[in-house]
Amino acid sequence: MKAIRRFTVRTVLPEPLRPLEELILNLRWSWHHETLDLFREVDPVLWERVRHDPVRLLGEITPERLEHLAHDRRFLRRLHDASDELREYLTAPRWFQSLGEGPRAVAYFSPEYGITAALPQYSGGLGILAGDHLKTASDMGVPIIGVGLLYRHGYFSQSLSPDGWQLERYPPIDPNGLPLTLLHEENGDPVRVSIGLPHGHDLHAQVWLARVGRVPQLLLDSDVEDNDQAARDITDRLYGGGGDHRLLQEMLLGIGGVRAIRAYCRISGHPAPEVFHTNEGHAGFLGLERIRELVSEEGLGFEEALEATRAGTVFTTHTPVPAGIDRFPRELVQRYFGGPNEEHHVPVERILELGAENYPDGDPTVFNMAVMGMRLAQRVNGVSTLHGEVSREMFGGLWGGFDTAEVPIGSITNGVHAGTWVGREILELAAREVPSIVEAGQGWEKVRDVSEREMWRVRRVLRERLVQEARNRLRESWRGRGASEAEITWIDEALDPDVLTIGFARRVPSYKRLTLMMHDPERLRALLLDPERPVQIVIAGKAHPADEGGKRLIQDIVRFADAEDVRHRIVFLPDYDMALGRLLVQGCDVWLNNPLRPLEACGTSGMKAALNGGLNLSVRDGWWDEWYDGQNGWAIPSADGLSGPERRDALEAAALYELIEDHVSVVFYDRDASGLPRRWLEMVKHTIATLGPKVLATRMLRDYVMEYYTPAASSARAMSEDGYAGARALASWKQRILKGWPGVAVEHVESHGEESPHVGTRLEVRVVVDLNGLEPSDVAVEIAYGRVDDSDAIVEPSYLELSCQETADDGRLRYTGEVPLVRSGAFGYSVRVVPRHPKLANRAEMGLVALPPAPHGMTNGVLR
Repeated sequence: MKAIRRFTVRTVLPEPLRPLEELILNLRWSWHHETLDLFREVDPVLWERVRHDPVRLLGEITPERLEHLAHDRRFLRRLHDASDELREYLTAPRWFQSLGEGPRAVAYFSPEYGITAALPQYSGGLGILAGDHLKTASDMGVPIIGVGLLYRHGYFSQSLSPDGWQLERYPPIDPNGLPLTLLHEENGDPVRVSIGLPHGHDLHAQVWLARVGRVPQLLLDSDVEDNDQAARDITDRLYGGGGDHRLLQEMLLGIGGVRAIRAYCRISGHPAPEVFHTNEGHAGFLGLERIRELVSEEGLGFEEALEATRAGTVFTTHTPVPAGIDRFPRELVQRYFGGPNEEHHVPVERILELGAENYPDGDPTVFNMAVMGMRLAQRVNGVSTLHGEVSREMFGGLWGGFDTAEVPIGSITNGVHAGTWVGREILELAAREVPSIVEAGQGWEKVRDVSEREMWRVRRVLRERLVQEARNRLRESWRGRGASEAEITWIDEALDPDVLTIGFARRVPSYKRLTLMMHDPERLRALLLDPERPVQIVIAGKAHPADEGGKRLIQDIVRFADAEDVRHRIVFLPDYDMALGRLLVQGCDVWLNNPLRPLEACGTSGMKAALNGGLNLSVRDGWWDEWYDGQNGWAIPSADGLSGPERRDALEAAALYELIEDHVSVVFYDRDASGLPRRWLEMVKHTIATLGPKVLATRMLRDYVMEYYTPAASSARAMSEDGYAGARALASWKQRILKGWPGVAVEHVESHGEESPHVGTRLEVRVVVDLNGLEPSDVAVEIAYGRVDDSDAIVEPSYLELSCQETADDGRLRYTGEVPLVRSGAFGYSVRVVPRHPKLANRAEMGLVALPPAPHGMTNGVLR
């Protein structure tokens, strides 16, 4: 008989072992090797059987073993040392505490988090990045509160059918079997947050607390008695369902998440966040909840509350693919936020405007979560330099009238958490040979002095570990597909710890091109079976359960890898998770990435491989586009100018084969008399020395703190001072500007000095402007000038603000200025009027610009 409900009974520890619970309930163990060693010592055999999950370890250990440990003085000494060390880690000042200023606290919202495989609340790169963000905040002392949802079935476990088709399974997750505690009120009652739904119903959720080092993480769970079954299932699966289900998940994350933060700060005394960071559009409704708070609790109007909210909000977009953005039918959003559910002074029509695609090529029938997120945030960024450029193109319509380069979307390139992803052997080698890197993150150039023999030895240890674990997982997969023991004896010889190993692992949407390597199967087969320079490839990845095309790609690669002649050289390992990802980035010699450029926002797996001494073989997309230098790996030439996908794939696949055959494998197998690949190891050292300080999440988070969080906190304080006088004044000013702007015009432009200009002279420009009743202090009248192309577009313009000289009798204003002519060649200028206010983050913030009616002021004279 099968159980109708599954739950976890936690062990009652003997008093001497109580610190174990403290260690387990703080997820710092997931990146702290000494604590993991201690858990392993509890029961080494059981530790392997529970796949390094300390909660399961305590759930399955025998009372006899616990009693033995309670009297083991050596173990108790190590236990108390580990407990003391954790307390010191949680309380000692860190980098952030050395700053003179910064936000009191930051709320970080994400729909998924990859903290550890023992807490399966992630599906891919977005969640892994969010997990690394929290861990790094803990290490650096940044006061972040993480907010997410607790999915009772996580994402999904992947297996394969006999013919290689992806199968999904959603094993139930009992929160009591996870390293979590339920958040309680001071009177002992569980904390409940609720959000209103149509027809008078409420959606209720309890709040689970995870400790990620110093960072509290709040996870909302709708599986509570107060809800009916449909409401309980809202937090059933990560990215599950569609329509109402997905909208309700995002309402709970955003609206319920803010309410959970308020409860947590009230109970714990944690400082209230000044900055709210929205990790992609899924949590965008948090802005609406903050507006509602300010309207109902502070007496602000909607526009005033909007300004106060925007000032302290950061929005990060993670996708350059429009299909990756959540868009809901407008009528669905109207149903949940209008009618009897409409909040006083938060009109549903104004909410709908925030998510409207009211720009060229937009769809007027949808509500765009990313668009709302950007309109609710004063600071927006992409996750690599190239992705910032793509995002400015993609969302430029929100700031119509401004050149793409001026669209206020910046970029902070992602980074990775070294403690999670770098192999222990690499960390120990660094501690011995370059201790300054481990202790202070400095001295990366000294990596070039590390013993090559020692580095090669460590690289082989990591490669051999990958091979052994790949065999174990491969054997388990084939058994699950119905193979007998006699049919899988070959797996004992699958892969080789001395063969050049390429890793390829990621989600499997079509743009990531899982099967590009199979474009010419015979050429791939020749590379794998080369008698002198063989190659082996380890592949992993999950397709979304609804993505039939992605599942077919997996089936294609599995069928190729099943062939008897190559199955010892190419393997697909199902159920890609953090544990497998760690093995891959540590054990592979080369990390392969071949997306359709520029559709990879950042990609961080290659960063992790680089820190472990792997080299990258990648299309120049995401982070690799800005940090490839010709010596840290190989760039696959991109044919992104071609419109035909088949032709493009053919060209890029051919380039991939050529690079592996004539460059990558040649360098790997070129050994000196002592058996060392000297040139390969030079590239490895160069990669670690130059990429190390760039790809670390400590650099990423430092950039967020200095460039986004601290300015956002300053703006939020300016808005809230004196009873939100700043927000009231800015909202009033903006309304006046919006009312008057349709009549603002550049009426006349003239210049002197165009006849025969030379480099070093100046061009005097005079402009007559009608401000339609606005004050001169409300605007900036600017000249944009610089080199022009064949279509008279100004390339990388410079800007000069003109001075207001006089007011004409008709109320029009005259502005003048001098443009420096600093270079020869085709030159041009234009004039514009933009709003100006000290509390605007940038000139394009309001998306308003007044331009001359035609090519006024444009000259194409050649300067000598």
